[in-house]
Amino acid sequence: MNAIPDADITVLRNLRIWDGDNWTDADTLCVQRGRIAALEHAGNLSGKTTIIDCAGAVAIPGLMDAHVHMELNPEHSRPPAFTDLNQRPQMEKRAKDMVEAGITTARDLGGGAWLELALRDRIATGSVPGPRLICAGQPLTSPGGHCHFWGGEAANLEQARGVLKRQANKGVDLIKVMASGGRMTSGSDPSKPQFDVDTLSGIVAAAKQYGLPVAAHCHGTKAIEYATLAGVSTIEHCSWVGQDGWASDYQEEIARIILDKGVWVSPTINRGWQRMLDSKTGAVLGRVRAAYGAMLDMGIPFVASTDAGIPGVFHHHLPEALGVFGRIAELSNADTLRSATSGAARALGVSAITGRLAPGLAADVLLVDGDPLEDMSALTRPVGIWASGRAIRLP
Repeated sequence: MNAIPDADITVLRNLRIWDGDNWTDADTLCVQRGRIAALEHAGNLSGKTTIIDCAGAVAIPGLMDAHVHMELNPEHSRPPAFTDLNQRPQMEKRAKDMVEAGITTARDLGGGAWLELALRDRIATGSVPGPRLICAGQPLTSPGGHCHFWGGEAANLEQARGVLKRQANKGVDLIKVMASGGRMTSGSDPSKPQFDVDTLSGIVAAAKQYGLPVAAHCHGTKAIEYATLAGVSTIEHCSWVGQDGWASDYQEEIARIILDKGVWVSPTINRGWQRMLDSKTGAVLGRVRAAYGAMLDMGIPFVASTDAGIPGVFHHHLPEALGVFGRIAELSNADTLRSATSGAARALGVSAITGRLAPGLAADVLLVDGDPLEDMSALTRPVGIWASGRAIRLP
């Protein structure tokens, strides 16, 4: 709350401020040159330039979705046979919808022609509105494996290094590997691993040489084990798929390795999971909750994610999905919000840039009508949004 120069400051006053971890006693947020300059009290504002009264809104950090696919159209019922190179307008529309919903950072975990990297760069320069994108490019997969249509097939470690080098040369921010099969690819088995632990370890080591973390798609338990032992940064889905289906093969000893290695779990829960909460049988929900509860009680950190772009999962629906995530995982509202703000920033390696409302960090700010720590539906009522200091919506 130190004094700061007055030039080019936008002052948001009359706020309640949750900084990504806790409530603050400040009621005013100052934005300067794309960053948060200070959290202050209204009495310190004499001489400041642009002052916006926010009418008692709640300010929180902009939301983050740790797993999206900007290339995919959620209105399609099946995966693409190839990448449409002429979909720039559609991808820009998805990005605009996301940031207008208060999503200011997203991690793109797969596409076929690096179109999302070009979108990332246009957003960063302010050419088009959208969230800060962290992009993986073409996912590494086995021949004919999950999402092979994106061009990242590798039959062995040598070929995998070639695919990885191609992504690094394109300027990706991380590497994605399909450690197990997936439901969207014909002939792919979600319960079975696609690479052995030695190959996955070689992929992680090769990525490290480029300074790139690795996110691993893992449905089956064996793939979860292999990816964890290999040293990936995040496990996507973490479905514990066994012979009896989803979440039927949770194994505590593997979860202990996840904890010991400091791996984040990205469960990709979208708003459509409400059907599990509405189900009268609840068999799968019970198994999922038991697995999640055991991991969370152990101290394994979760990051909010939706797998946006797959059929029926729209890119801008994270605010609605977070309420469902919290109820599925039986998290408090505060812990759910942390998984999409300060916790997400740590998981994605951007905590020095964003994730909290604190001086020096990017001005990624979401103002909502209501207290999301009491009622998560407040996230669906944005009244003001700034992304990297750019005003997207004014109160």
